[in-house]
Amino acid sequence: MKIPNLRQGILASTLLLSPSLTAAPVEITSPDGTNVLTVDDSDGSIRYAITSAGQEVVAPTPIGITLNGTALPHSKAKAVRENQVRETVKPVVPTFSASFPDAFNEKWIQFDDGVSLRCRAYDDGVAFRWETSRNDEEMEVNEDLRISFTEDFPVFFPAPNGDGFFSHQECLYPRMKVSETAGKKNASVPLLVERGDDRWMLVSDVNVEGYPGMWLEGTDSTTIQAVFPPYPLETKLDGHLNLKVAKAADYIARTKGTRTFPWRAFALTDDAAGLLTSTLFYNLAEPSRLKNTEWIRPGLVAWDWWNANNIYGVPFRAGFNQETYKHYIDFASEMGAGYIILDEGWSKPGPGGLLEVVPEIDMPALVKYGHSKKVDIILWMGSVALEHDFDRAFDQFSEWGIAGIKVDFMQRDDQVMMDFLYRTAEEAAKHRLLVDFHGGSKPTGLSRTWPNMVTTESVCGLEQNKWGGDANPDMAVLLPFTRMVVGPMDYTPGAMVNQQKNTFRPMNDTPTSQGTRAQQLAMYVVYLSPLQMLADSPTHYRRNPESLPFLKAVPTTWDETRVLKADVGRCVAVARRKGNEWFIGGLTSWEACDLELPLDFLGTGSFEMTVWKDGINADRNGNDVAVETRSVAAKDRLTVHLAPGGGVAAMIRK
Repeated sequence: MKIPNLRQGILASTLLLSPSLTAAPVEITSPDGTNVLTVDDSDGSIRYAITSAGQEVVAPTPIGITLNGTALPHSKAKAVRENQVRETVKPVVPTFSASFPDAFNEKWIQFDDGVSLRCRAYDDGVAFRWETSRNDEEMEVNEDLRISFTEDFPVFFPAPNGDGFFSHQECLYPRMKVSETAGKKNASVPLLVERGDDRWMLVSDVNVEGYPGMWLEGTDSTTIQAVFPPYPLETKLDGHLNLKVAKAADYIARTKGTRTFPWRAFALTDDAAGLLTSTLFYNLAEPSRLKNTEWIRPGLVAWDWWNANNIYGVPFRAGFNQETYKHYIDFASEMGAGYIILDEGWSKPGPGGLLEVVPEIDMPALVKYGHSKKVDIILWMGSVALEHDFDRAFDQFSEWGIAGIKVDFMQRDDQVMMDFLYRTAEEAAKHRLLVDFHGGSKPTGLSRTWPNMVTTESVCGLEQNKWGGDANPDMAVLLPFTRMVVGPMDYTPGAMVNQQKNTFRPMNDTPTSQGTRAQQLAMYVVYLSPLQMLADSPTHYRRNPESLPFLKAVPTTWDETRVLKADVGRCVAVARRKGNEWFIGGLTSWEACDLELPLDFLGTGSFEMTVWKDGINADRNGNDVAVETRSVAAKDRLTVHLAPGGGVAAMIRK
């Protein structure tokens, strides 16, 4: 079958409407021939295997789905349909690129009992999902999913904070052999697998709608077992934020008989750089369900919570009051930031308190003042409080004229909570509100389906420095290759007080970062989030004027990305373009490094490059940042030394 040429904006698919009888095994091969997903039912069970560039990564492994207590499918495939797609995707809200290919080969394997398996192979990975077409009004579902690796590969096994499935999923990524995961706490995804010779695989799930998120459990072999939060039958409120499961079912989902299930996705790259530009997880996500998206506006956000409203040098008492937030609005306006966040404290806590604004704040007047400065307001809330007043809250938000909501403390990704995420994104879209999800599940494609859901936390971010030491430069250089691959990441960078390893101490009300100032600036380029926080106090930004030109100029979405350096866990550097301007960001771990970065992505002519780099004493004092401007051309290189925990940020203009 001839494969059509890729043409922008054109869907080129072919469906063989006459199903052919199967000949096991069924192979699904990527358009470039690199990746192969094999499905074999010859021995009475359904097994999948994955091969990439001739290397078998996943050995034949049984899979299955249980519906109302019956394990299916229990027959051999009766038909296979084929499909090819070659198109170009233009995201409503871009992250690393304004457009990219969506090209795959697909086979849809049909079994008896109304069960089928849809399989896809892309140039950057493979995926499969179950589909059902049954008359059941309601099904109780369980799923058997394992990953049997062909070798005892090193993996970065995500260790979430929390108790069991109750977690913010702000994961650490300890490196260990697959066999060493036995006995460890269950891990959420994504799972990064080191295949050798700088080849990688990243495992996650996509389109988790009406279903729980996927977790992983180690065994005493080279097989990892997928496990899922069971369906919650009863919940109990612990405090005013934590809604915990008190009683769970013996199944993981309760759903209708005809539906599609989440994708089981395996990104495959020949080098670490490929992880930074993989589009597998976005392409697998359901397309946007919004017709009008012009109102969705990414941008910088002045944020109050990380810096504990610690403004000084002002003639008013800083805190949860009108003067403080008008000050944030003024600062956001000066910075060209489109938003401020009112985080926890603007309303009474707990269920029933969400719409009771504290008397020190006049919300309509504050919104009006913000609009006069071209700054909109985003409101923080706990998920329990939002659920308690769901419909009334959204009506009130619209009446106030706020622009978005930041919903926190989900801490679960069972089916009920995942349904909450979809309902919230949909209802917010009806009211033209942006959504930022904190304290819950990692991205699973929701930001494509409901593009007003612009960013998600689920990351060991800057906030950890208020009480611990996990958000350090060693973590900083892991995140682009792990958590960030599956979707936008609200790390909340921007600390203006920066410490080296030997001087750092956690401080809740006067927090600092680990690593250098230049590393904090570089995060705005390296880390992808259409809403990007200015986490520190307006006072600290104004007292560090050398950093402000970069922060005022740096975009939050990008037209093009070039990977300049990709060394997992050690160093990363990217160049990203917005319009006619290029920005460079580079990070290193606690180990210093020297970078020599090509500028061959520049067009013809001469350009002005301004560089923010570690100062000569940054290895002793993380605040030391040096700024220089010079003329460059495409033939030149940016040569720079990164101090321990260091970074480099650059802005290049014609």
